[in-house]
Amino acid sequence: MNFSPGITPAKPEQAPAYWFAFTGQKLLLGQNAERPFVPLIISLSELGLDPVRRQYLGTLNGKPCYSAELQPAAPVPDGMNFIELNRLFSLDEQLFRLAGHAIQIVNWDRTQQYCGRCGTPTHTKVDERAKLCPNCGLISFPRLSPAVIVAVVRDNQLLLARGARFSHLMYSVLAGFVEPGETLEECVQREIREEVGIEVKNIKYFGSQSWPFPDSLMIGFTAEYSSGELRIDEHEIKDAGWFSPPDFPPIPDKISISRRLIDWFVEHNQDKQEGIL
Repeated sequence: MNFSPGITPAKPEQAPAYWFAFTGQKLLLGQNAERPFVPLIISLSELGLDPVRRQYLGTLNGKPCYSAELQPAAPVPDGMNFIELNRLFSLDEQLFRLAGHAIQIVNWDRTQQYCGRCGTPTHTKVDERAKLCPNCGLISFPRLSPAVIVAVVRDNQLLLARGARFSHLMYSVLAGFVEPGETLEECVQREIREEVGIEVKNIKYFGSQSWPFPDSLMIGFTAEYSSGELRIDEHEIKDAGWFSPPDFPPIPDKISISRRLIDWFVEHNQDKQEGIL
């Protein structure tokens, strides 16, 4: 897929467009023999749908692309279904990324209909992705919540934890939101100290991933254990421990940066072991 973001459509709405239409966190998808697909139509009215709001996103494979907010009780068109966004993990990575972009724009548009400073109805700016208050001049951009996610290594073991909010027995690397006035490295140290009571060193940038639950930017790091014993903050963490690859508990799907960090450790650990041999 070739997606180019945009603010204003270049052509009148007379050609088929990709429509990312949502009820809550559920995306409207069709299903063919190979994979789910986003409807390619001129208007959602062709499916008997009347969006509450819509937003131009850019072009996808040269065709216009829109997101749309539907009523909670919107009818399900024939041959289609509303699919939870997190179910797209295992279906299609590119589709998940585009749907994640679309739902963040939908959520932002819905929550910025009024100025947060004076309460006046806002206007959508035509030259940038922003809302303008005509009364006090406040400009509101789409919200982005930065969070760090960290693979902590000790010798040939990786620190994995089960979060209190996990609905199943899955373990992952530690993560947390950045606080005002904090650097990313300070956030790494604080989150690990608060959640499992240890200190880390040699913090290195790994990569990043947009995460639309609801509006996060996950910023990945690797770090080395420095000192301390594991002391679990039972409010955030149910269990934590040091694990070697043969003994890993259930871990996240490959689409997530948490799994990329875990896979990095496995490969890095394997290279070290082969070097010793």
